[in-house]
Amino acid sequence: MSLITTLARLEAVGSGRAQPAATVRHRHLSDRPLVFVPLTTAGETGAPLGALVGTDRDAPRLLAVPQPRDRDLRFAFLADLADIVLPYVDAYAASVEAAERTETDPETGKRVKVEAELCADAPQLIVPSRAGLDFVRLLGRSMRFRRTAEQDPDAPYPAPPRVPLLGRWLTHYGERSRVPGSSLLLALTEVLSRHWATGQSGLEDQHLGALLAWIDPPDGLTGAEAARRAELERDPAGQLLCPPAGPATDPAFDNKLLAPAIERYDRARTALAAAEDPLEADDRLAALTAAERDVRDLVASRTRPTWDAVWRGLDLLRALPAGAQVEGRWTRDRWSFTGHRDRVLAGEPPQPRRDDAVTAANKLATREREQGRLEAQEALDDPLVMAGRRLTGEAFAGEVTDVVPAYSEGKRPSPRPLVTVRTDDRPHLAERAKVYRSLNGRPQSAEYVGCEGDGVLVVRILDKMGRGKEPEPGSVPEKGDRVCFTLFEHEQRGGAKLPDPEETPWTHGGPPGEPAPEAPDTVTEEDVL
Repeated sequence: MSLITTLARLEAVGSGRAQPAATVRHRHLSDRPLVFVPLTTAGETGAPLGALVGTDRDAPRLLAVPQPRDRDLRFAFLADLADIVLPYVDAYAASVEAAERTETDPETGKRVKVEAELCADAPQLIVPSRAGLDFVRLLGRSMRFRRTAEQDPDAPYPAPPRVPLLGRWLTHYGERSRVPGSSLLLALTEVLSRHWATGQSGLEDQHLGALLAWIDPPDGLTGAEAARRAELERDPAGQLLCPPAGPATDPAFDNKLLAPAIERYDRARTALAAAEDPLEADDRLAALTAAERDVRDLVASRTRPTWDAVWRGLDLLRALPAGAQVEGRWTRDRWSFTGHRDRVLAGEPPQPRRDDAVTAANKLATREREQGRLEAQEALDDPLVMAGRRLTGEAFAGEVTDVVPAYSEGKRPSPRPLVTVRTDDRPHLAERAKVYRSLNGRPQSAEYVGCEGDGVLVVRILDKMGRGKEPEPGSVPEKGDRVCFTLFEHEQRGGAKLPDPEETPWTHGGPPGEPAPEAPDTVTEEDVL
């Protein structure tokens, strides 16, 4: 936690209200996101109990599993979820535009620009909390290898055809959410806590109701009081008024309401199976329908408050202007979405359970590079974030007090003007250290020359001044300008080139042979009632 975040949290405790941690919005928000509020069964890993899902805040689609241990009912839930999510994804996959991207020429090894199709936009999935991200990944991992009746007629418990495809998309979104700065799959609590600092711990910020209570408390209550009510207040029946932000449920709800409702459903289903008289079967079918409706009503009562809270949080985020470089990060998300769309259309197999050494190293390098890029871009977009970097000595800002023309030595001297900056910051500068500033969106590098007194620093501008003998207008700061230099680079450098997968050394599991087909999951006792 940075010093400025710590100060903001202390101020939030003193004022009773969350304090801004950013002045702009650092994540992309779609005009039509798909909100997914899942609910899972206690004690049954990955067993869905229900969900609210949709793009219309006033008309969510309710999905419920009246008996989560029934494999057929779970598959029906996943098939219904696929019928909602996949058309939403397909609507974005069809609209494309021409764009340029950089690729490595296989013959020369040089980086060249090629024209390719890029989806004009990408679908965005939003879940309430970090636990929702884990559930999306779990769903993707458990679905993408399921065998359908068309693929394997002898497969026990074949999945509906669209379930494995949904698993592939959820897996891609889950993997992409691990890339810093990506907005394809967002946990709302993570985004809100990035933009506001509350007076509670980061773990408590994962409760969406408590987090919103700090950011926008009701009249007459402090953030701490409103958060306490959101976490603990119960109705006369002992149920939480603000249920957890999914997918977990409250034990009081499980024991007092959910378990009896599922038992009634089981009894009604058993009675219907034993009915012999048609009139008796009609009565028992009505009882089964009523029991199923009771479970659906319970799922709706637990998910609807969180559903409304998600849209309320999105409203708060939309009130912030988007950062200047948010669109560039969203473009990289669009490339990622387009690439996965192309792999699906090409009939490539699902993502493997475990990555090979080269793929894993590339993923790790990408995440490290994107983390550095995100931190730099957020600081350049947001003065409040830059203030935190200045407090830690990673940047300095001040007024230009003097500019002295100077030139490099050599056959063709180039301009190297000396710029004197008066600042109150205390940057950690070493001799001849490189510093950078943003010039029309591009990084301009300079070199620290020395200190001429308390708070007076001299830097030498090194590039981005044109090819002439004199610097181009606007490329060099002028006396009286306010400038900000950083000690961190604005663009991240690429890492070492990794070998091709077929040339992986034996110490890292290679060279690999023919990829073995993924076997379907084995049937366990828990899969059969």
